[in-house]
Amino acid sequence: MNITPKFITRSALLLALAIAVQSFKLPQPITGPLVNAILFLATATVGTMSGVIVGLFTPVLAFVFGIMTLFPAVPLIMAGNAALALVYGILQKRPVTGIVAASLGKYALLTLGVHYVLPLFLSKPLPARVISLLTTPQLFTALAGGVLAFLVLQGLSMLKKEKETNSNQ
Repeated sequence: MNITPKFITRSALLLALAIAVQSFKLPQPITGPLVNAILFLATATVGTMSGVIVGLFTPVLAFVFGIMTLFPAVPLIMAGNAALALVYGILQKRPVTGIVAASLGKYALLTLGVHYVLPLFLSKPLPARVISLLTTPQLFTALAGGVLAFLVLQGLSMLKKEKETNSNQ
């Protein structure tokens, strides 16, 4: 991996965008797909490591800024986001397969973590609402974010082709 000023700048801008989206404190069905779309876009446009880095920092900064309040879930969400970026990075040449596999990977990691890892570190059981937020909705928000990112990438590709066509005339 070659860390260049371009890589750092683009990754930082995508991270800032993700934090801005989270700071609106919109419901999870809105915020989740937008943040996941940013993770997919970081991976697709800057590189897998950018997606991983943005995915690692997003929950930490959300906690620091008071956007997310359950600290024990931060490492779990970090791992889920990193898994999403890594799986998509490996499979991005087949974007639909990559989106589905990355979303399932994030969902599986979060679900296993909520049911088997977090209870090891907590003195009392997780509230049902927290378990609910960190399991099935994560699959749907990741899939929705993947679809949104796919549409954005298709639009960018069309713009690039149009620009190339116009510059060749």
